[in-house]
Amino acid sequence: MDDSVKAKFDSYPAHIKPLMLNLLSLVLGVAETHALGKVEEALKWGEPSYQVKGGSPVRMNWSEKDPDHYFLYFNCNTRLVDTFREVYGHALSLQGNRAIVLNVADPLPAAIVSHCVELAFNYKRLRHLPLLGV
Repeated sequence: MDDSVKAKFDSYPAHIKPLMLNLLSLVLGVAETHALGKVEEALKWGEPSYQVKGGSPVRMNWSEKDPDHYFLYFNCNTRLVDTFREVYGHALSLQGNRAIVLNVADPLPAAIVSHCVELAFNYKRLRHLPLLGV
């Protein structure tokens, strides 16, 4: 893990860090399961960011400003969150055209979030398809 990213994860409160590490594991697992290649890790806008070649990056964060939620962010110039809203609007809380909002008190909807990350990591190949091919 990149030192700056590790420092960010270490800065999360004790009850939040496991949630963030679980989300990180899910993101990295998507890339591995689907053989999407090397995952580039960085700290962007103060948030852990992950990207594969040919994909759109995903970022994640928790903030004291909204302590009951943590977020998985997507590039707002894509159709990703609009697609998530159409396909998973009944099961996900979404923020504008940029984020999946996760409640710290609820279990992570792993299958749905994994599919969303998979779509992001394949975005450049799927972006021309209606609903990204879902």
